[in-house]
Amino acid sequence: MDLGFAFLLKKFISVFLLPISISIILLLFAFYLHYKKSHRKGHFFTGLSLVFIIIISYAPFASMLLSPLEKQYKKLEIIPPNVNYILLLGGDKKQRAWEVLRLYHLMDNPIIISSGYSRKGESEASKTAKLLLESGIPKNNIYMQGKAKDTKEEAIAVKKYLKGKAFILVTSAYHMPRAMLLFKKEGLDPIPAPTDFDDKTQSTSLSFFSAKYLFKTQRALHEYIGLLYLKIKDII
Repeated sequence: MDLGFAFLLKKFISVFLLPISISIILLLFAFYLHYKKSHRKGHFFTGLSLVFIIIISYAPFASMLLSPLEKQYKKLEIIPPNVNYILLLGGDKKQRAWEVLRLYHLMDNPIIISSGYSRKGESEASKTAKLLLESGIPKNNIYMQGKAKDTKEEAIAVKKYLKGKAFILVTSAYHMPRAMLLFKKEGLDPIPAPTDFDDKTQSTSLSFFSAKYLFKTQRALHEYIGLLYLKIKDII
């Protein structure tokens, strides 16, 4: 199968497995049943979709999903000796870039590898590089890696660039477990530096119907789907 097609197929399938998509599918099926005059079943699936939305937008539920992912790796406080590279994975560039800046000033003039793909327009790698330049990082200390479309391809690309040299891996805490698995599969042993810890806000048991918590659930489920995909494909 063509790698580009496989990438798009994986993204397409994952969209339909995410909570928002599932709730919409349930509601559409309920409308279809009502249209077919099967009102009893239609009421059932309408209620099911509402219960589902309540659960996925419930703060303790979102926390229950995110917490196991974010607790696997702690914030990097002590930089190991002889490490001269920091890889910033594409994604939430603002949150992740702040961590890269913190690490940069703890190290001796390291090279920052800015990664991130874009199907059209400016790549995430380029956008993040501009943000780093505006923050005072010299241009010679930034290397852009903008062709890798996902974390696996980023691991392959950085392997070719670094050729066995030690490096720090910066990504969101919830994404770090899957990223580490993919990098280790390529024979790499990155030093994890998680950031953007999402499961840190205080919430109550009455925190329903919040887009913030629904988004957290979406993030967590995306990672679990990714981990499941890796197991199915025997990548791990």
